[in-house]
Amino acid sequence: MTKTYCTTTTDPSASQTMSLNYNYRGGLVHLQNYVYGEFEDTEDYIDSYNPATGQVWAKVPDSHQGDVNRAVYSAKSAFNHWAGIGYAKRAQYIMKVAKLLEKRMDEFAKAESRDQGKPVGLAKTMDIPRAVLNLRSFAESWTHILNSSNTLNEIGTVNYSSRSPLGVAGLIAPWNLPLYLLTFKLAPALMAGNTVVCKPSEMTSVTAFLLAQVFHEAGVPRGVFNLVCGYGHSAGEFIVRHPDVRMVSFTGSTAVGAKIAAIAAPMMKKMSLELGGKNAAIVFGDANLERAIPTLIKASFLNQGEICLCTSRIFVHSSIYEEFVEKFVRATKRITVGDPDDPNSFMGALNNLGHLKKVKTYIEFAKEDGGQILCGETVTTLNLPRELQKGYYCQPTVITRLQDTARCMQDEIFGPVTCIACFDEEHEVIARANNVKYGLCASVWSENLGTIHRVANKLDVGTVWANCWLVRSLDMPFGGTKGSGTGREGTHHSLEAYTEEKTICLKIN
Repeated sequence: MTKTYCTTTTDPSASQTMSLNYNYRGGLVHLQNYVYGEFEDTEDYIDSYNPATGQVWAKVPDSHQGDVNRAVYSAKSAFNHWAGIGYAKRAQYIMKVAKLLEKRMDEFAKAESRDQGKPVGLAKTMDIPRAVLNLRSFAESWTHILNSSNTLNEIGTVNYSSRSPLGVAGLIAPWNLPLYLLTFKLAPALMAGNTVVCKPSEMTSVTAFLLAQVFHEAGVPRGVFNLVCGYGHSAGEFIVRHPDVRMVSFTGSTAVGAKIAAIAAPMMKKMSLELGGKNAAIVFGDANLERAIPTLIKASFLNQGEICLCTSRIFVHSSIYEEFVEKFVRATKRITVGDPDDPNSFMGALNNLGHLKKVKTYIEFAKEDGGQILCGETVTTLNLPRELQKGYYCQPTVITRLQDTARCMQDEIFGPVTCIACFDEEHEVIARANNVKYGLCASVWSENLGTIHRVANKLDVGTVWANCWLVRSLDMPFGGTKGSGTGREGTHHSLEAYTEEKTICLKIN
């Protein structure tokens, strides 16, 4: 076991020098696991690529069963103490973590960009601030939790409920919003009194490693927070299968979520699964296009379209269809794709080469299925400087003339590709929007409140935005229907995922 060495490092694949607190060995960032308050090396390592350049920039621990077993044992041994100190004391630790993270905002934003491919500016204005907000929101709200009670006067009893932490929680985070989504799991799990074993994606582990440093600096008791890096099919599956892991929270693809459920359900583990989406926007004839189009550009292409909540199907009323398409394509063509370090870049690189190939394959599918590509891939060429030409870049692409059964209209692409379709009647578009296996979110665009309420209540999704997108109150439930997952999360709703509730009945006469 070794401690982290804090050094000033320069990534040779980047144009800027970054002051980062991680090991730097052989010209590459060297990550470690964090178990029982110690930073540990592993026998094997995974190459992690900088998506902007296509070059290896980090070595990530390839954790095996023994590594996971030690982390789970560490968490289990710390559980009784952590569960026993109470909400207020746990909140003090979590608030200190939030404060230390906020102080390192620039460092974390640069690392998230370098690891994930997104623009530094986006990481600095969305990802890292949201991670801080996650920690603070759960720390502040969960100190005021009230249990339920009632009295049965006719038989002289009082009933009340109490909530208890589960034990060890396994938290598995994705590569699209690495720290943002890890902390959305981590904060409620810890505030509930659980101890955790976290596994980030093997493709975006750097900020999770830096977060382990923050927990270490904050003095969080040993074993409460444990980090194991590695592949999902090994380290991730070992976490899910471990008999001492009482609950699993996972964000990722529907296929992997189904596999996790198949393993965890027979073991009677609690699960929170936030999975894929094929999200629709419905634009009615009375919509304010000056507001709708800029927002739907963001909804389609923010973070390179690599957000589970991104819009990939836009249904537009026939009365404004031609106008909408013309304005939307014109706005799409103005998007700057390029160096994530450049403040003018709206889109950076896709996260990995395999994903880039998948996205481009779906664009070819669109052509095979009779679609018309109005801008983006296969239409124009992206000019990049030499140092970025091996990066995983994809232009924002707009497609029309596809049938609802086409692959690009049914499957989650998870990239900067959106399809625009025309509709005539309200009942028709509701049925078409619902006609996918996913049910994560949707947006409705109209100036008529009656239309908004009527349509929103008929859409089979977990969240509906009206005349906006990605506006979140953490006090509201978040989750999906159908193939988009199970359970709800939020400052109140995460209680169900991370605690067990019991009823106590007391005879009083």
